[in-house]
Amino acid sequence: MPLISRILLFTLLMCYQLAIGQRTSTETRIIEDKIDSLYIEAFDSVQQKDYDVTLKNLKEGKELSRSINAREKLAQTTSMLASVYLMLNNLENASAECVQAIQLQRELKNKDELGKSYLTYATINLQAGDYAAAQRYLTEAETIFLITQDDVHLAQVYLVQGTLFLKKNKPNAAVLKLQSAQSFFSNNDGSDYLKAKTLLESAKAQEVLKNNVKAENYGTQSLILSQNNSFSQIELESLFFLSNLAKSQGNFEKAYSLLHEFYAKQSFLKKKNPGISNMIADSQMLTELDPNGFQAQRRIQASKITTVLVIALFTMLCLLALSLYKNNNLRAKANELLQNKNAQLLVAKENAEKASMIKAQFLSTITHELRTPMYAVTGLTHLLMEESPTDEQKKHLDSLKFSGEYLLSLINNILDLNKLEANKVEVEYTTFNLKKRVDDVIFALSRSAEERGNKLKLSYDQDIPEQLMGDPLMISQILINLIGNANKFTRDGDINVRINQKSETDNQIYLHFEVEDTGEGISKKKQKNIFQNFTQGSVQINRKFGGTGLGLSIVRRLLDLQNSTIDLESTLGKGSKFFFDLKYNVVKQKDLDEHKEKVYDIDYDSLKGRRILVVEDNKINQMITRKILEKNGMDCDVADNGEIAIEKIRFENFDVVLMDIHMPGISGTEATKRVRQFNEGVPILALTAVTIDENIDDFYLAGFTDIIPKPYKVEEFFSKIYKCLKDEDIVS
Repeated sequence: MPLISRILLFTLLMCYQLAIGQRTSTETRIIEDKIDSLYIEAFDSVQQKDYDVTLKNLKEGKELSRSINAREKLAQTTSMLASVYLMLNNLENASAECVQAIQLQRELKNKDELGKSYLTYATINLQAGDYAAAQRYLTEAETIFLITQDDVHLAQVYLVQGTLFLKKNKPNAAVLKLQSAQSFFSNNDGSDYLKAKTLLESAKAQEVLKNNVKAENYGTQSLILSQNNSFSQIELESLFFLSNLAKSQGNFEKAYSLLHEFYAKQSFLKKKNPGISNMIADSQMLTELDPNGFQAQRRIQASKITTVLVIALFTMLCLLALSLYKNNNLRAKANELLQNKNAQLLVAKENAEKASMIKAQFLSTITHELRTPMYAVTGLTHLLMEESPTDEQKKHLDSLKFSGEYLLSLINNILDLNKLEANKVEVEYTTFNLKKRVDDVIFALSRSAEERGNKLKLSYDQDIPEQLMGDPLMISQILINLIGNANKFTRDGDINVRINQKSETDNQIYLHFEVEDTGEGISKKKQKNIFQNFTQGSVQINRKFGGTGLGLSIVRRLLDLQNSTIDLESTLGKGSKFFFDLKYNVVKQKDLDEHKEKVYDIDYDSLKGRRILVVEDNKINQMITRKILEKNGMDCDVADNGEIAIEKIRFENFDVVLMDIHMPGISGTEATKRVRQFNEGVPILALTAVTIDENIDDFYLAGFTDIIPKPYKVEEFFSKIYKCLKDEDIVS
């Protein structure tokens, strides 16, 4: 009996400890289930147009999410709150909630939800009349949805862009955007609300263009679709639009009939829901935002099943406790040994992470510090070459320019490697001309090849489409590194670049790239490590040819990001061949106007006489920037720090402000935030050496209009200034 009593007592103690351990996780699951339930109830109340209940449930869910640090649920409830406030035309609260949602989703790296929040924030800014901010966030949303291939939300972006162009009185641009939106809806039966809205906006655009037949056709389609689906707000807007259109055409009988139907419908809706006149959209809008209500319901059901399984597991553990009793001491010793090993591994892991962080911080800091004086070198060289130097001086300046470009290339390689290792580089998708890109690379490297007696030859498959969609900067970096590497290890030889089409479908094309030289070649032993960081064939090769050994490592990492690999064939004394395959999207003719490769289109005459404030603490950089501006006829003023800049902007008028970020006292970011408190209109460009620790989105949220990284190309510098002046309608 005493033995049985002790066994039972031990079993009860084990069960008690297990129950204590489960209590915390069970309480958390209960709160999570409560949050999901509130979210579903909020969505249902939107359908019933009971917005007080909707806001109450979402606010309670938000507080519960914050109490258990459930960041994904907090982001979800905050995002829906922003959408509901937008629907109720409460722009101040909608903006505040949306900024919180964007911050959370960026931290969670949730691209899909971040794109939706960018779209919501763009719509908020559009309603508030901040068209520049609306366009900026629409561009951010479009980039994400192109990558994720989210056609429905991409269509919403084009719909809002069309509405934006209508607001800015640009009907032709609006028609193009709205046509892009309609093309997505043609085969998507689940987007009737967005179809009706797009048809109505298209009708408005055609009316501005005096195409009354098309305007009436689109307006009628919108009315029929909204009536069939009970989209009350769009139905009202369609009736009112068609009535005004008939009136403008002199058909007063039809105009009166449509207006009578409008007032009858409006009166019915007011009786059904007195708050309808204060809303800007139907509750159907939230259905298009995919609230995941059914997923939340399934999570509640799954949680109940999990609870049953936990109880069953608890019972089984009680029964197993008797058999585990005899082995308890042995297990205790094994656990103690395992804990000691785990502690050692944890210390090693923390040390490795610290070392990696220190390396990243060092590379980021040193590249930033190097880029700042490089701005002075490249800027002064540019100014001196425009001063009509003598032939001898020009020769020295050419050498200085080459050395500066070489040093800048080295700095950029280190910075690119730092970004790649920190997973800060993302593949961009834009339309570009591959042949032009390759020709530019060949032209840039041809002089260096000629100096070494090399012949640089290009074989390009003429069947490759002219316009492709992908990342043009990455293929340029890859080819520059491979061709530059081949030229460095070849003298009086040939360098062949071959680009051929492997296969093509309706939407994609597969290309094969080769870069082959007749240079030194690489031994079989060295080929195994040639793509690692800071690796070269030997110490003798490093002394003979120079370089850092970073180029091929960067090439490999850039290809990894594009789901490709690089291969090598080489024989000592006979040369090397590097080859890889890449997949690109084929751009249809109708999409060419939507995605164009960047070109510099600057009207320098319109920049003359414009007042520019340069905020820069470095006297040399200050002088260079001022001289470049004044050489193009611009009126330039200078502020040595952020405090002076704020006072100058407060009491003087400037067309553009060039703001350095890193300054003594308050930073350029803080100065910009203070300026935006009393002046929201003046364009402010961040003129800075952007590093890996600086998030570009933070610059835009702080109030910057655009960013010019240092050192810069002069054409890009003036292009950014001209673009912001044109966007603000300061120049035509």
